[in-house]
Order: sequence, then C-alpha cells, then structure tokens
Amino acid sequence: MKNEHQHPGPASPVIYTCPMHPEIRQDHAGQCPICGMHLVPVDAAAPPSHASHQHHHHHPADAVAPAKDAAAPASAARAATAIYTCPMHPEIRQDHPGNCPKCGMTLEPLLPELEEEENPELADFQRRFWWTLPLTLVVTLLAMVGHRLQWFEMATQSWIELALTLPIALWAGWPFFQRGWQSVLNRSPNMWTLIALGTGAAFIYSVVATVMPQAFPASFQAMGRVAVYFEAAAVIISLTLLGQILELKARSQTSAAIKSLLGLAPKTARRIDEQGVESDIPLSHVHVGDLLRVRPGEKVPVDGVVVEGRSAVDEAMLTGEPVPVVKSPGDKLIGATMNTNGALVMRSERVGSATMLAQIVQMVAQAQRSRAPMQRMADQVAGYFVVAVVGIAALTLLAWGLLGPEPSWVYGLVNAVAVLIIACPCALGLATPMSIMVATGRGATSGVLFRDASAIENLRKVDALIIDKTGTLTEGRPVFDSLVPAPGVDEAELLRLAASLDQGSEHPLAEAIVKAARERGLVPTKPEAFESGTGIGVRGVVEGRKLALGNTALMEQLGIAVDVLLPQAEALRAEGASVMHLAADGQLLGLLAVCDPVKASTPEALAALRAAGLRIVMATGDGLTTAKAVGARLGINEVHGEVKPADKLALVSRLQAEGRIVAMAGDGINDAPALAKADVGVAMGTGTDVAMNSAQVTLVKGDLRGISTARALSEATVANMKQNLMFAFVYNALGIPIAAGLLYPITGWLLSPMIAALAMSLSSASVITNALRLRRG
Repeated sequence: MKNEHQHPGPASPVIYTCPMHPEIRQDHAGQCPICGMHLVPVDAAAPPSHASHQHHHHHPADAVAPAKDAAAPASAARAATAIYTCPMHPEIRQDHPGNCPKCGMTLEPLLPELEEEENPELADFQRRFWWTLPLTLVVTLLAMVGHRLQWFEMATQSWIELALTLPIALWAGWPFFQRGWQSVLNRSPNMWTLIALGTGAAFIYSVVATVMPQAFPASFQAMGRVAVYFEAAAVIISLTLLGQILELKARSQTSAAIKSLLGLAPKTARRIDEQGVESDIPLSHVHVGDLLRVRPGEKVPVDGVVVEGRSAVDEAMLTGEPVPVVKSPGDKLIGATMNTNGALVMRSERVGSATMLAQIVQMVAQAQRSRAPMQRMADQVAGYFVVAVVGIAALTLLAWGLLGPEPSWVYGLVNAVAVLIIACPCALGLATPMSIMVATGRGATSGVLFRDASAIENLRKVDALIIDKTGTLTEGRPVFDSLVPAPGVDEAELLRLAASLDQGSEHPLAEAIVKAARERGLVPTKPEAFESGTGIGVRGVVEGRKLALGNTALMEQLGIAVDVLLPQAEALRAEGASVMHLAADGQLLGLLAVCDPVKASTPEALAALRAAGLRIVMATGDGLTTAKAVGARLGINEVHGEVKPADKLALVSRLQAEGRIVAMAGDGINDAPALAKADVGVAMGTGTDVAMNSAQVTLVKGDLRGISTARALSEATVANMKQNLMFAFVYNALGIPIAAGLLYPITGWLLSPMIAALAMSLSSASVITNALRLRRG
C-alpha cells in the first residue's frame, strides 16, 4: 500500500497562493501583492482543521521555510510582489515602479510598508535639485547683471550660459521631458505636457540663438547678441523640482495613517506548543488555532478568544474606547490592542489579512486610492484644459509676433512659455485626491472607515437613516434585567433555582440568568435531569423538585396558571424585555426578565442625528411589541418590527423612491442586502464580516455617534475639495491672461516664465497645505 505520508519528489512543483486571495498564484514564496499576507503552498491555503494544525503548523520544515522568507531583504520582497498604482488614477496598476501613463505622476506602492526606505523618486529629485541649483543661480546672475558688469563679451556669455544650462536641462529636467513625451504618446495631455513644451521651447530657442545667431533677423539682436532665455529654462526646471520635492514630502504624510495602523501590530507572538513549551515567533508564523500567551504590557498579536486568565485590555487604538475592557475566558480579543495588568492565554482565530487591523488597513488604502465623483469631473476638465492652454500659448506667440512691439517674436516666445508654465494643471489634479487621502486617514484614527471616496462625498447628503435594533441600537447580547417573585417566594431562591436549571442550556437567555446568579454570589445546583423544548423553554429536576422555565406557551402546556403575575409580565414586555416563567412542582414561583440593553451612547447619537435633520426609521426582525417599546424609549416614531432581509431591502427602495438619500445602519447578515442597496451603508465593526463587506462605512467600535462624526468629516472633506478646486481654477483664470500679456497695454505688466514657474509650484503647495488642514479639523 502506498504510504500516505510520502513526500513528493523534487520534480513536483510547489505553487504558492494567498489564503485570502486564492487567485494569486506563483512558483515561489513571498507576499500577496493585494493584501501583503505571506503566501503559502496551495495545499495549505485553506483554513486548517485541528488535526492538520498539529501536522502542518509545527512541522520542523515549516518553521524553517518562513524564517528564510522573513530574512529576505524588504526591498527585494517588495520588488517581487508589490503592486504600484497612481495616486490620481487608481485604476493604473502594475508590478514595478514607473510613471502613470495618464498623468505622468510617479506610481506608489498600493500598501505602504512600515519600515520602507526613503521614496526613491524624492531622493532622486533632491539630488538633481541640489546638484544643479548652483548652476541655476550662476546662470540667473549672469542673465540679470552680466551685461552691466561686462565680464565677457555678450556672445561669449551666451556660450557660458549654454554650458551651465546644459546639465540642468539634459539631466535635472530629463524626467520632465520623458513624462511630457509619454503624455504625447499616450494621447493624455497633462501638466508635464506643458512643462516640457515650455522649458523645451525656451531652451531650444536659446541654443539655436547661441549656435546660429545669423539665422535670426536683426530685430532679435540686443546688446550685441540674440536674446537668450537659458535662465528661464534653468529656473523653471529648478522650481519644478522644488515643487515636486515639496509635493512628494506632503504626499508621504497622507500615508501616515496607514503606517501608524501598521505600527500597532507587534512584531512577534509567544506561542505555546503541544508540550506546553513557550517560544517567541514572528507574527507571520502564527496560524489559526495556535495558543498564544499575552503577558502584562504586551500587545495582543492577532484576533482570537481568551482561553485562560483575566485582564483589562486597552482597545482605544482601534475602537476609540478610552476605558480598558475586562477580558476573561470566552471573550474576544482584537489584535494590536494592549494588555494592561494580567496574563492571558488566547487561541488565535484570525491571522494575517483576516485580522481586524489588516482589514482596517486595506479599507483605508482602498478608500485613499478611490476617486470621488468630483475628481472624475476634474480629470475630464484637466484633459481638455491642457489642449486649450496649448492653443492659447500658440495664439499668444502669433499675436505678439504679428502685433507686438519689437522684438515682437521674442516677446511672443517668452509670453507663450509663461502661459504654458503657469497653466500646469497639477493643482487641479491634486485638488480632490489629497483631501480624500487625508480624510480617510483621519477617519481611521477616529474609528470610522470609509470604503471609497464616493462614501465620503455622499454621506453629507443623507436625509433618512434606517437603523437595525439588535447590535446597532442595543448591545446585541441579552443581560439579566429583573425578577418578580410570586407571593411568599424569596427573590434569591427564585434566581438560584432558575440558574440551576439553565446550566444545561446553551441559549443566550439562559447564559444571562446563570451569569446574574453567579455575580450575586449564588451557587447553582447541578440539575439531575434536563430537557429543552424548542422555542418554549426548558424542564428538569433540581434538588428533587420538578422545574419548568419558559414562556407562556410552556406554562399552558403544563397547565400552570400565570394570571397572578400577568400585569407585571405585560409591563416588562412593554419595556422591551423577554419574560420567562419559573414553576416548581406545578406552582408558579415567579417571573424573570432578560433584555437587550440599549447602548449607552445611542440616545446621544440619535439626538445628534435628529438635530442634523435626518429622518430616523427602525427596522428589526424582533417582535413588534418589543420594537415599539425600544422605539418609544428612544423617541423613534417610525418602527417596523418582524421584518425579514427582503423587507429591509424593500424599505430602502421605498424611501429612495420618495426621493430620499438613504443610509442603512446594521450589523448582521440579515442587514447585508439593505446595506448594499442604500446610498450609504453603515456597518457596526462589532457585527458580521458580511455586513462590513456590504457597507461603504464601518464604525469600528459599533457606536452610532460615529455616524455624526463621519457626516461632519464628509462635510468638511467636500468643503475642502471645493476650496482646492476653487484655488486651482481661480489661479489659472487669473494667471493665464497675465502670462499671455493681456494687461500689457493697460499696465505694462508681463509675467516672466520664472515667476510663472514659482507661481505654479506655490499653487500645488497651497492645495496640499489646505488638504492637510483636515487632519486638525
């Protein structure tokens, strides 16, 4: 018989894939280009069972191979696996660095790395700028005062300026000419088209004027030479380099939110093997089902559940909750949160890109790369704008050459170059992406995750909000509320007997009763017999007494009268509680009420949303009586109970048909269709993955006050985008006519190409600076 555990021969190829993105396949280990998770062999990609965990996770070879991968240089891993995209055109993606074929902007990694090296483009531009800046200063000095100092003959000075400008134009400015040529080849006119045309025209004209001055008419002669504009080309290139350096530094700040999130995760985890031996391992080596120890002062390595110990965990870094949350066996843990004062043993449940932290990082990155509807409009305008500017520059050249004062064609050339330079639409292109990137980063640090830019732009328009009850308005887990004993029955005895019987039940209501008894110091007795009735309650024998705990239907089935406590039961139901009757040996002992408490933050959140003019609608699958009770307590007048997922979807459609901009807030799988249908879906971060994947906004800590925070951020971001677009349009509307010389007949003003280049850089800087204000808002 063939050995089932025989290892494949050397010829068998190993294919690696991503556990979260199985479409990624390659023949070598590395990281997923989409989520950054370590790739694993195809056979190990599926979540392992407990049995396979013992075989695969702790195999000696398994411990060696990832270590080798982890030791590889980060730069090499990135070069092999990173996906690069354009900040302005996120649909552009490739597996190597380069420039965007649409706008010429340098492509950036889709997900930044925490310990990445300095931006190579920034380092390159800084080197080109600083090495050629002295040459630019000398050329400018010669152009301004050389004819007065008369150090050289003017013709000789032209040759000196040519020699000094040559490395500036052909080395420092070479990236700009490459991008300009690329824009022509791709038929995608952009800012580099104008820069290349402007500086190229000034430089080539000056070279010809220096080398072949006899080719020019006498009108071009001034002070013994044909006028040259080497200083204009040199200064424009230097100022453009400076502008790009400032822009790249500012853009690096927009990824600070992602890097700060990445920095929350610990580098290692302390794993407990099957023999109880503990060892520190890289975080990337943690697998689902591993037992991990979290000591006081350490960060929780991955998402999981407490199996041993008790401690307060600070979750503020992810949920914004300022008070540490006490965790005990059975409680969930979030990776990257801080364990404060106690030791915990946890079982990992989500690792790699499946953790909440990784999902937050991916959502923030996705939102930062998405384009708002306003940006799509700006992109279309920018394309036509460049063509129009080239036309205006040509008309400027002709108008000055044919109608201007002597030397008319020199004036025409200089003014045409100024038009090309000052009209660069870089500010227009950066107007909305910068605002979106800063806003998503700020939202992430506030516990609000935007899936895309359209969610940011649309949330401020919402005027109707449909809210699920359980888990959204309420905590989503039952807690013991109160009890009403029958005459002559002790309250403590009533609760003790109910908890004793409920020990055998796994129902959440039973768990709430048992927990309440233990918190009061009561010791439940183990039932001698136990029987559960679906939907009606439980029965059993405790201390020789026949007990029954359940709803009215169970009491009727057993022939037990409940009329004596009927008013109290109805009053509890009217408050939204679930009421259970406890009977012993055929006699009613009393009532126990369990409720799903309203979140402490809900009333404040609803008051803020009403103040903003939103129509609040509750839609829940709970009974109508309970739903109306909760609605009355919270001041919600429009309540829909006993609704199914299709009913919630229909409710969203009906409000949209009325002309409403609808947001849906929920946390469950049953909310997913309505979340996807709504204009803006808002998911509770404490809910299901399906709900979060269906929504455009996720509130990490499940606090409805986050909607008000998100709306305020939406309004501030859209206002910021409008300001940026206004800056860009007004700047060009004023700059182009001045550069073309329209004011010359009235004021005698002409705009030097050097001043135009400075103005162009300042316009981009103003847009970036204005967008960064959102971080402080």
